[in-house]
Amino acid sequence: MTLRRPHLFTARTWGIVKKVGLAFALSQATAIAAIHTIDRVRKERIPGGRHGFPVLAPTDTAIASNEVRTYTEGHSLYADMLDAIATAKDHVYFETFIWRSDEWGQRFKDAIIAAAQRGVEVYCVYDGFGVLNQDPRFFVFPDLPHLWVKKFPTIRSGLFTLNLRKTGQDHRKILVVDSRVGFVGGYNIGNPFADEWRDTHVRVTGDAVWELENSFIDFWNHFKPRRAPQLPDRGARTWEAEVTSAINMPQRILYPIRGMYIDAIGRATDRVLITTAYFIPDKEILEALISAARRGVCVKVLIPEYSNHILADWVARPYYGALLREGIEIWLYQHAMVHSKTMTIDGLWSTIGTANIDRLSMRGNHEVNMQFYSSELATRMEEIFANDLSTSRRLTVEEWEGRNLLTRFTEHLLHPFEFMV
Repeated sequence: MTLRRPHLFTARTWGIVKKVGLAFALSQATAIAAIHTIDRVRKERIPGGRHGFPVLAPTDTAIASNEVRTYTEGHSLYADMLDAIATAKDHVYFETFIWRSDEWGQRFKDAIIAAAQRGVEVYCVYDGFGVLNQDPRFFVFPDLPHLWVKKFPTIRSGLFTLNLRKTGQDHRKILVVDSRVGFVGGYNIGNPFADEWRDTHVRVTGDAVWELENSFIDFWNHFKPRRAPQLPDRGARTWEAEVTSAINMPQRILYPIRGMYIDAIGRATDRVLITTAYFIPDKEILEALISAARRGVCVKVLIPEYSNHILADWVARPYYGALLREGIEIWLYQHAMVHSKTMTIDGLWSTIGTANIDRLSMRGNHEVNMQFYSSELATRMEEIFANDLSTSRRLTVEEWEGRNLLTRFTEHLLHPFEFMV
């Protein structure tokens, strides 16, 4: 007599599993649709207009042979960037993630074209995904002998071939002019960023401009249009430990910005002040923050209460409890989108750049962060942080533990989408 092996799953069991899976997927889809509807209503209630938040005037700080100017609002920054382009004599390297087809976007386009028309070598990169919702006619440029424009692919081929070297968007925001001045930070190009967003950018002059220039040259030479010229790699004029950069290069599977954050937090002995647009820390960053708090370091994280990506807001929430219970302070910025990507530690060290503390920036996108070993700049960054706290509210453990069941259920439903942000 032959004994038949019992089926682990009967047809009825499979039917139940499929129904449960379908119900869960429908619940997730419903939750996403609901939060996007809420998001539209929410944004209508947020006051707009220019600078609905306290700002500080640009300030210069000398660091070794360099001068670093910090910006916390867009108009001053854009004016200095456009002035640098207008006075360019040799070359302009311009790179951005979002470039809106609006008034400010047109000003930058006109400035870049004008520079090329007077014989300046202009190299321009923008991200196709970042401009997906803009008028495509805006990105038609005249055929000029000194103007080279690269649209970074909207969707990378590695997403389909599972080739990690061909994934990641170009999330960087860089301007370098004549090897004499460079800009980097969180600011994209467009009216909302100039008027309504709280962001942080820096202008660098001196030998450290090479850090940004080299970053652009390496990127351009790897991804340039086929007929575009190769840019010369001249090497650093000098080495200065006080001002350096960390550059994510997905094509080489190198993500040093994440390591920089973990290492810097691990060195903290007194205070860690973080501002980020999207806060979705991975296990190692989370552990670094908690370890710092346990050894007595004051850790404060400033994020927007309502960001421009509501899904990012929700998938971040499951991390709050562990942080709050360890005494880490979470501050929610009010009435505007804070888009800065900064951290300052112990009044000695600071980083300012394009990378958020989320999966895409830490292990996905092309990013660049400058790091500064300067007590003077750290003092300035602490002043900016304190100014931002004046229009923020602190999330308490009691408030967090008291959230309702629907909120907790929504967090559970949306957390699997963490990989998207």
